Amino acid sequence: MKARETPVAPHELRSHQWYGTDGLRSFSHRARTRQLGYLPEEHLGKPVVAILNTWSDINPCHVHLRERAQAVKRGVWQAGGFPLEFPVATLSETFQKPTPMLYRNLLALETEELLRSYPVDGAVLMGGCDKTTPALLMGAASVDLPTLFVPAGPMLPGHWRDQVLGSGTDMWKYWDDRRAGLIGDRELAELESGLARSPGHCMTMGTASTLTAAAEALGVTVPGASSVPAVDSGHERMAAASGRLIVDLVGRDLTLSRVLTREAYDDAVTTVLALGGSTNAVIHLIAMAGRSGVRLTLDDFDRIARTVPVLADLRPGGRYLMEDFHFAGGLPAFLGQLTDLLHLDRPTVAHPTLRAQLAGAVVHNPEVIRPRDRPLADEGGVAVLRGNLCPDGAVIKHIAADPALLRHTGPAIVFDDYRTMQRTIDDPALGITAGHVLVLRGAGPKGGPGMPEYGMLPIPDHLLKQGVRDMVRISDARMSGTSYGACVLHIAPESYVGGPLALVRTGDLITLDVAARSLRLEVSEDELARRRAEWVAPPPRYGRGYGALYNDHITQADTGCDFDFLSREGEVPDPYAG
Repeated sequence: MKARETPVAPHELRSHQWYGTDGLRSFSHRARTRQLGYLPEEHLGKPVVAILNTWSDINPCHVHLRERAQAVKRGVWQAGGFPLEFPVATLSETFQKPTPMLYRNLLALETEELLRSYPVDGAVLMGGCDKTTPALLMGAASVDLPTLFVPAGPMLPGHWRDQVLGSGTDMWKYWDDRRAGLIGDRELAELESGLARSPGHCMTMGTASTLTAAAEALGVTVPGASSVPAVDSGHERMAAASGRLIVDLVGRDLTLSRVLTREAYDDAVTTVLALGGSTNAVIHLIAMAGRSGVRLTLDDFDRIARTVPVLADLRPGGRYLMEDFHFAGGLPAFLGQLTDLLHLDRPTVAHPTLRAQLAGAVVHNPEVIRPRDRPLADEGGVAVLRGNLCPDGAVIKHIAADPALLRHTGPAIVFDDYRTMQRTIDDPALGITAGHVLVLRGAGPKGGPGMPEYGMLPIPDHLLKQGVRDMVRISDARMSGTSYGACVLHIAPESYVGGPLALVRTGDLITLDVAARSLRLEVSEDELARRRAEWVAPPPRYGRGYGALYNDHITQADTGCDFDFLSREGEVPDPYAG
C-alpha cells in the first residue's frame, strides 16, 4: 500500500486528539504545553515528532547522541514539525550485566508504550549499540507510525604502534596473545588506550554495524546513514536530514508497515549475509520481522545464504573497517553490487523504490567492496546447522573460522556454566587438546540468563602457547559480532529447558559438518533417551521482578527471543480517553 497522495490535514494528525479539540482535555494539554515554554503557534496543527534517544553517560557508543538529537530537532523545526525528545533505556553492550540482551525486549516494550500513549504523529529512533537497533524498531513496528532510524555511527579506527585496530576483534586477538606470553602488561596498557578512540559503536562488521546496515537495507534510514562515522560532520548533517524527512513522512502518512514488508526483510537478510555480518542478526531480524507480521525463519537465512556472495572485506572476516567501507561508497554502493538479488520496486522512507535509492551509487574502492567476480566468499557468511544436537537449529559464522575445522569430529569437554568454565579451562588435568570440542551449556535465553555472549569460549592457555588459535566450540549462547572462530551458537532448544545439549557428556563424540549443514552428537538414541529420563530441570533463575517476567515469557533463539505476549497478534485499544 502506497502513502497517500494528498497531505495529511492538521485535524487528521493523531496529536490533534490531544491538542486540537474543543474540550477540557485539550485545554489542559495546551496549558501544560505553555508551561513547557511553547506558544500555541509553535506546535498547534503541526506534526509532533518523538525523538527517542538512547544517550547516556555510561554508553560510549551513544555518548554523542545528546548533540545529535539537537540536529534532529533542527531538521524537524525546519520542515514545520514540533520535536519532542524522549529519553529511553540505554543498553550499553560494554557495561550492562549479565547481558543487554536480557533487556532488549524491555526497551522494545518501552518504545511501543511511549509512542502509543503520547501525542505523537511520527518518530525518530536514535540507537546503534547492538541491542538498541532491533529493540527500537521492534517497538516502533508494533505501533506503526511514520518512523525513521538514526544510526549512532561507527567510532574512529583504533591504533597501536604501527597497527590499525578493530574494536572487539583485536581485543580478543591481543588478549589471547597476552595469555600466550607474546605481549606483556606494557603492551596491553598501550592497547587499552588505542582500541576505542571516539564516540560511536564498534567499527568492525560486528553486531552494531550489521544491524544498522540491516536497518538501512530495510529502508528506514536516509541513504548511506549506517556507515557515517560518529564524529564526522556528515553525521550531524544526516541527523538533521532525518529530522526534515520525518515531517514529510508524517505528511504522507508513510507508516512503518508500508516499508517493513516481506521483501524488505528478505533484502535485509541478503545484506547481512553479503556483509559477512554478525550471527546475532539472525535472532534480531527474526524478532523484528515477527513484530511486522512477517514470518522469518532460520531456513530463510540458510536459503538466502546459498545464493549470496560475501562482498565486504571487513573485519572480523576480512581486512578493513567501517570508515573504509563508508568512503568506498557505503551501503548504497554495496547494494548496487547485489541488485539482481534484491527487491528493487519496494519503497523506502527516502524514495518511492529501492531502485531509485541506489541509482548512481558507485564503488570507490573495489578492495573494500568487492565486485561479484571477486568475492571474499562464494556463499553468505553464516550457515544454519541442524542435527540431533540442535533439532531447532544452530548457527555458525564460518567465514570467520579456521577452514580446517569446518568438518571435524572430536570428543567433548563439557562445562555446565560459564563461571565453572572460566575457573577450570586452563586446568591441565582436563587434558584438552586442539582436537577436542569445547561445550558450554546453561547459557541460552533462560539459562544465561538472557543468552550472554559467552559463545567464543577461550582456548586453554597451554594451547595458545603452542600456536593454536581456533577450536570447535559449541553452546546455546551468542557471541559478539566482533568475535571469530569455529563457534557454533544459538543451539535450540537450549539446555536449560531440556534440549539435547543438556544430555552431552565429556568424552562424547560430536561431528560438525558445515558443508552438510549438520551438527551431530554421536550417541545412540537409546542412550539419549536414558539420559533424558534422568535429566532434572534446573530451578528458576529469578524469583521476582523483570527477570521472572523474562523467564516466564521469553521464546527460544530460533524464534527471535521475543516475549510471547509481544510477538503474538492482537488488538491494542486507542489509549486516548478523550
